[in-house]
Amino acid sequence: MQRLIAGVHKFRSDQFGNYRRLFRKLSQEGQNPHTLFITCSDSRVLAELITQSKPGDLFVVKNIGNIVPPASVMGDTNSTAAAIEFAVENLRVSDIVICGHSQCGAISALLGQTRVDDSTPHLRDWLKLASPVLETLRKEYGHLHTAGEKETAAAEENVLFGLDNLHSYACVQNRLADGTLRLHAWFFKIATAELFAYDPETRQFTPLVSEQG
Repeated sequence: MQRLIAGVHKFRSDQFGNYRRLFRKLSQEGQNPHTLFITCSDSRVLAELITQSKPGDLFVVKNIGNIVPPASVMGDTNSTAAAIEFAVENLRVSDIVICGHSQCGAISALLGQTRVDDSTPHLRDWLKLASPVLETLRKEYGHLHTAGEKETAAAEENVLFGLDNLHSYACVQNRLADGTLRLHAWFFKIATAELFAYDPETRQFTPLVSEQG
């Protein structure tokens, strides 16, 4: 905690001056982010850092495993849905990015490599939302043998599963229909800080280039 407090004081004394005008503008005019960025709660994945975005640019949702539940899931398991609706309807973002990552603890738990039981009921039930990913893995990735290969495939498929689920939201459907919203599936490789974007034509995650984003 002391490290956090020291960081707060350092920001105020050393960095805030560089952002004073921006924060004043954001305070007076409100937020107007261009992108809803859904990613994992993993401490190594920082949306603003890896995209070099400024305060006010991104509306960020972080949850365990960057899971996007279908719109039909109600109650305390779908606070992510509230953020999606707010970003799409109220903030009118032009893009939604779902960004998964390598070495994801949630994916490891989903695959049974990490223990999840009745002692963590919220985590257990949250991960169940992504259980269709396991069926995809069984059907389409039987040729993979190592745990690392399976984990990467599951993490990528989880991003695509979330992308499919976005289409179940009425607000997303409406914005896609009128051409004012774009959806993107990204994957972040922690060891090299590389970003990959899903290409529907090749059905592969390929290195992110300026033309794609």
